[in-house]
Amino acid sequence: MKRQFFRLAALFALALAPLAEPALAQTQTQPPSYTFSPVNQYDINLTAAYWNPIISYVSEKSGVKLNLKIGRTSADTTSYVLAKEVEFVFTNHLFSPEREQLGWKVFGRRQTPPLQGQIVVPADSPITDLSQLKGQEVAFAGAEAFIVYKVPYAHLLSKNIDVKVVFAGNQNAAFAQLFAGKVKASGANSQLVDGYTRRENKKFRVLWSSEPFQDLALMASGKVPEKDVKAVASAFIEMAKDPRGREILHQVSKEVGLPNDAYFIAASGADYAAYRRFYQTAPATLH
Repeated sequence: MKRQFFRLAALFALALAPLAEPALAQTQTQPPSYTFSPVNQYDINLTAAYWNPIISYVSEKSGVKLNLKIGRTSADTTSYVLAKEVEFVFTNHLFSPEREQLGWKVFGRRQTPPLQGQIVVPADSPITDLSQLKGQEVAFAGAEAFIVYKVPYAHLLSKNIDVKVVFAGNQNAAFAQLFAGKVKASGANSQLVDGYTRRENKKFRVLWSSEPFQDLALMASGKVPEKDVKAVASAFIEMAKDPRGREILHQVSKEVGLPNDAYFIAASGADYAAYRRFYQTAPATLH
């Protein structure tokens, strides 16, 4: 009886084998899948409107599935990166000496004019000099924002101009508070100032501008296989050479107020030397 049971069990397993093989083959042919987290330069809806068409195109062309993951604020999004929950990023939050040890590798960047950290007020503001901001409320995107917060705030500290810091969550929210009269000035990114001016028809007075920095970096985690990094990098960089890819870039750039030719190009860590120089002299609290 026992022998007959084992014989039936063996026959049952053989009967299932042809069904299991196609299922296994199907699993093996699934494209690799990774999470992509770009820093919140705009509010969540505008950030998604810019990135979703791009990563859909890149996923199709590279054969590597990218899934968008953004937090409520830029600090939230960066927390996902530091918690190792994502594999690809578009950021400038990883160039401090401590974070360079995490093993992220630059493979591309957006081809736009260099960015400058700025301190801005509405064009009709009575404030014309940084010294007038002493003791006043100044909006910044968030504590993780390099161009928008760390660079301008470090300058204010170097000039002994003590301001009341207000974190708005992203650059759009900081500008909204500025033009609503809730704060006297805002830390800013020159690219986002230009984009906001185009979209919202608001005019700024720039009180101070920093040295230039390259636009944010496309980076991959060290745990992503090299072949997948190369496939994703190629799709980003070749996007502007494909008529459909170029049209997608034109449309999403228009949506956020970027120049029409804000394409992606190859880059390396050497392009971000100015970021490293900043951390050499910045207060430890800004690292």
